[in-house]
Amino acid sequence: MIWDPRIVQQVAAQPDPLLFMTVSGAHLYGFPSPDSDYDLRGVHVLPLREVLGLHIRNETHEQSRVIEGLEIDLVTHDVKKFFGLLLKKNGYVLEQLYSPLIVHSTPEHTELLDIARGCVTRYHAYHYLGFAETQWKLFDKESPRRVKPLLYVYRVLLTGIHLMRTGVIEANVLKLNTEFRLSYLDELVSRKIAGPEQSVLADTDIEFYKSEFFRLRTELEAVMLASPLPEQPTSADALNDLLVRIRLK
Repeated sequence: MIWDPRIVQQVAAQPDPLLFMTVSGAHLYGFPSPDSDYDLRGVHVLPLREVLGLHIRNETHEQSRVIEGLEIDLVTHDVKKFFGLLLKKNGYVLEQLYSPLIVHSTPEHTELLDIARGCVTRYHAYHYLGFAETQWKLFDKESPRRVKPLLYVYRVLLTGIHLMRTGVIEANVLKLNTEFRLSYLDELVSRKIAGPEQSVLADTDIEFYKSEFFRLRTELEAVMLASPLPEQPTSADALNDLLVRIRLK
């Protein structure tokens, strides 16, 4: 994939070596608007000298800037911190790792993609249930109500259901809808992409969207209980081995 030179420039300017860098946010979810910023997420590797002492600094790098009209929001974590997050029920880091929108990669990134499959547990469903609940409350408080937060509600619920069924991360709502076939979802995406003038919902539609929220939430709770995924990660030792090799390298 060929990336905008402004994105490449920002990635190349990072102070520490990168394990990987991917695109998250609306571009990953399948509904970027013309003015959507680019959410860059990745992992950096602190020098060995910086992680051997009492005080470890720069575990997270955060940068938000506009480069020649392009808004870029960049966040990276040191490899140890990121591996620790992988061992928790954190859907964000899984989505960043398995994003198909890859800006920068390494052989260790490829190895991590395989190892991290053993980090997926049935309890990741709680991440998606909690995120959906938070987004629904934000949506329900708005006046007028907008398409964007509603899409976030449905996106996370569908991602969670798909993950519980298959053990595979899929964050693109359009791809997910080829499986779920929700008649209203593609229209919501089209309205979001069209821009602000199409982004407000009619009050008469809210009860329907509310019923769909509760239906999908209930489905996610049910598939979590029936999921064949393990209750605990199985790849902690493999992550530890990879971390040591990355540090020594």
